[in-house]
Amino acid sequence: MCAVVPLYKQAFRIIIIFFNFLFIVDMGDMDVIEGHAALHIYVFLLRSIPPFLFCFHRKKSSESPRLIVAVLCGIFMGFLIGSSIPSISISKVDLSPHHGHVEGMSSMLSTYFPLNSQNASLFTSGTANSLPASERNRTKICITKNPRGAELLAPGIVVSESDLELRRLYGDPSEDIVKSKYLLVLTVGMRQMDIVNDIVSKFSENFSVLMFHYDGTASEWDQFEWSQRAIHVSGRKQAKWWYAKRFLHPDIVAPFEYIFIWDEDLGVENFNAEEYLKLVRKHNLEISQPGLAENDALTWFMTRRRVDVEVHMETEERPGWCHDRHLPPCAGFVEIMAPVFSRRSWRCVWHMIQNDLIHGWGLDLALQKCVEPAHEKIGVVDAQWIVHKVLPSLGDQGDAKDGRQPWEGVRARCNDEWAEFRIRMDKAEKEYFNKSV
Repeated sequence: MCAVVPLYKQAFRIIIIFFNFLFIVDMGDMDVIEGHAALHIYVFLLRSIPPFLFCFHRKKSSESPRLIVAVLCGIFMGFLIGSSIPSISISKVDLSPHHGHVEGMSSMLSTYFPLNSQNASLFTSGTANSLPASERNRTKICITKNPRGAELLAPGIVVSESDLELRRLYGDPSEDIVKSKYLLVLTVGMRQMDIVNDIVSKFSENFSVLMFHYDGTASEWDQFEWSQRAIHVSGRKQAKWWYAKRFLHPDIVAPFEYIFIWDEDLGVENFNAEEYLKLVRKHNLEISQPGLAENDALTWFMTRRRVDVEVHMETEERPGWCHDRHLPPCAGFVEIMAPVFSRRSWRCVWHMIQNDLIHGWGLDLALQKCVEPAHEKIGVVDAQWIVHKVLPSLGDQGDAKDGRQPWEGVRARCNDEWAEFRIRMDKAEKEYFNKSV
C-alpha cells in the first residue's frame, strides 16, 4: 500500500522526473552509450515514476490546487534545468562482467522509452540485429566450412590462424612491422645459458625466438639483448614435446615457413641458419636436421655427418636394423634432438604428437608418415653441422626414487613412452585398415 507523500517531496520528485526525462530525450543525438552512467539515469527514472503514478490519486481533494501548482512548477523548473545541460557525446558500451545484464536492461527500458532508429543498436551490433524480425531469419549465418565453433560467424570476420609476433601497444595495427619468416624454439635451463646464447647468435633477425623454460626461470635471461625480443614460456620440469603440443599449434605457427625445435646442448660453431635453409630449399626437404659430428653420443648412422656431400637422405645401418632401405632408420629419418620442419610437415607432425607422451621417443621413427615420398623429403644437411654435447639438463629434473638417480627415472619413462607410442600407432593403423576392407 502506498504511503502519502508530503507535497514538497512530490514536487521535488516531479522536478527530478522531468529533469531526467529531458536529459534522456537529449540523448537522441548520441551515437553510442558509454559505460553505465546512462543506465543509472534510466533506472532512476523507472524508480521515480511509479510512486508518482500510483500514489498521486490518494491525495486529499483539498490538496489538489496546491499539487497542481507544484506540478506546473516542477515542469517549468525541470525544463529549465534539463535544457541547460550541454549535449554530451559518449562512445562505447561497457561490457565488463559486472554489467552482464545490459541487454536485458535494454529490452526492459524499450518498453517504457522506445529509442529512435538511430539509437536502436545501442546495446546490439551487426546488420542482422537492425532488421525487422520478419527478415532476421533470412540473415541467419551458418557456415559449415568455417572452423569448428565459428559456424555462426560470417567468413570474412573469421581469423583461424595467429602468430607469435610481438605487437606494439599503440599506433595503427596495420603499420606494425612483421618481419619474422622462421621460428627457433629452444627448451632451456639456466645451466646451459652460454650455450643457448651461442645457438641464438647463429640465427638472424628473420627468426622469432620462443624459449621454453623447464627450470621455471625467465627474467634471468634478459641479460642478453635478444632475450628481450623473445617469447618466454615457463613450466617447471616439462619436456620439449609437452611444450610443443600445447604452444605450437599449427594455426599459431602458420606464418613461419620453417620451425626449428632444438635441444639446448648443441655446439653450433660450424652452423649458420640462413645457409642451412638455402640447402633445405635446394634439396626440397620437408623435414631435416643438421649433420652430427661423430662422437660417443652418436646413436644413428643416418644422422652422422658426411664430408663428401651437402645433404644425404639414405644410409647403411648396422646389420638387421633396416628391413627396407627406404624406411627408418636407413631413410626418412632424423632425430628429435634438432629437427627442422616445414610449415606443411609440422601440421601433420603436431597431430601425431601424443598429449601424454611428453618425451617424444619413437616420434622420430614415425615422421616419415607425414611426408611422401619420405626417403626424398626427409634428410640430413651435412654442409651445416652441429655437435651434440650431451650435457645434463632435463634428465636431472627427475626425482630420485627407489634407489635410482633422477636421470634414471626420466630415462625409464622415455623407454616406456616409446613402447606405448608404438602400440598406439599399430592399433590406430590396424583399426583404419580393418574398417577399409
